[in-house]
Amino acid sequence: MSYCNAINLMNGERQALHKAYHDKLYGFPINDDNELFCRLVLEINQAGLSWETILKKEITFRKAYDNFNIKKVAAYQDEDRERLLADPGIIRNRLKVNAAIENANAILTLQKEFGSFQKWLALHHPKTKEEWVKLFKKTFRFTGCEIVNEFLMSIGYLSGAHTADCKIYKVILKHKPMWTNGK
Repeated sequence: MSYCNAINLMNGERQALHKAYHDKLYGFPINDDNELFCRLVLEINQAGLSWETILKKEITFRKAYDNFNIKKVAAYQDEDRERLLADPGIIRNRLKVNAAIENANAILTLQKEFGSFQKWLALHHPKTKEEWVKLFKKTFRFTGCEIVNEFLMSIGYLSGAHTADCKIYKVILKHKPMWTNGK
């Protein structure tokens, strides 16, 4: 058994960075709302950049966004926006910063109505990629087709995170992510 071709084609530090994400996080279900929010923010910030850039900045993203505590981020004010826009450890894009804050507030609303962000996702499962994109665009900011697709693949709601011959794919199947419908 091997890994996905993208991992196999990398080497050195680059491979180690991507392999850690590939082997432990990519495609695995997430049940914690703050971690789901983290993944959404990271996927939004990846738009127009390489995933490698985001992986290298994950620790500084966590620090800058209060470890992705949804309640704290939702309460950010103008001074927090300015702090984020001045932080070289993250992606300093006003639209992406504003989207993180607005999306934290959207998740708080979902938590009040459905009990959690995760329960809201589960309630809408299964959907096609196109249906998910429509729903996300209606609910969140800065969530285009590729962002929604990668977010949902990265948390196991859409297939495609790994090839069938990847040994991590077999591990994920044991976790019975949502897109396998328990099979």
